[in-house]
Amino acid sequence: MNSTVIEWEGQAPKDEFLMTNMNIDPDFVQTTGMKLAAGRNFSSQIPSDTSSKLGAYLINETAAKRMGWTPNRALGKRIKHWGQEGQVVGVLKDFHFRPLRVAIDPFIFRFQPLAPYFTLLVKIKPDAVQSTLSDLTSVYKKSDPANPITYGFVDQDLDAQYQAEQRVGRIIFYFSALTILIACLGLFGLATFTAEQRTTEIGVRKVLGASVTSIVALLSKEFMKLVLIAIVIASPIAGYAMNRWLQDFAYKITLDWWVFALAGLLAVTIALLTVSFQSVKAALTNPATSLRSE
Repeated sequence: MNSTVIEWEGQAPKDEFLMTNMNIDPDFVQTTGMKLAAGRNFSSQIPSDTSSKLGAYLINETAAKRMGWTPNRALGKRIKHWGQEGQVVGVLKDFHFRPLRVAIDPFIFRFQPLAPYFTLLVKIKPDAVQSTLSDLTSVYKKSDPANPITYGFVDQDLDAQYQAEQRVGRIIFYFSALTILIACLGLFGLATFTAEQRTTEIGVRKVLGASVTSIVALLSKEFMKLVLIAIVIASPIAGYAMNRWLQDFAYKITLDWWVFALAGLLAVTIALLTVSFQSVKAALTNPATSLRSE
């Protein structure tokens, strides 16, 4: 909902900030699954909550901190919101109500169960979605027959906030897979060419007692050097690009060294498997055949 400037107990002169606000009833906290850091929820059975002279408020931890209170110290403090004075009866643990690109802002809830609502939150059992929607539509038509009911699902709304990131992720995945495939084909062709160029050398080494393992290592060593150089060059660039992208989020992971080490190990493994296939084939060739061709 919209934000507003509030006044609070112990406020310093000219110390103002905007606070997002919302009108709710006592069932809101349970329906959304929010947790209390201190105090209690609203109650229709408590006269002070329903008093028109002194209202009751719930605030989040960020709001309490911004006003200089701990969750426990905030309880009972006076707040003036839109000209309505009230006291804090509970402090909710911080929750995300905007995308993770944005830091959690101060939030205040007013206990006004009879105030007009623009949105009704309903928790539906997974096996009763269609029947519940049908019942809601029927009830809604009785209250507002001129306008059709509009509804959405929280999980879909949350998913929509990150569709751009998911789209970019899929594009990067497909291009990465294509890049790996092309690189493997190139490596395979280069390994085949190298093995043919060194046919005589491989035959001589086998006659002199070289093992298959040593020959495979010999043919693979040059390719592994190139792959390792590529990893050294690519890792800082990838790290810089990912850190720049993560700066758009107020809440984000940290890129640890093992992420790049794992990616490098995977690249080396794929390259080694690609090269080894042709290297093993060349190493297993009968040396008499390769030397006879000379």
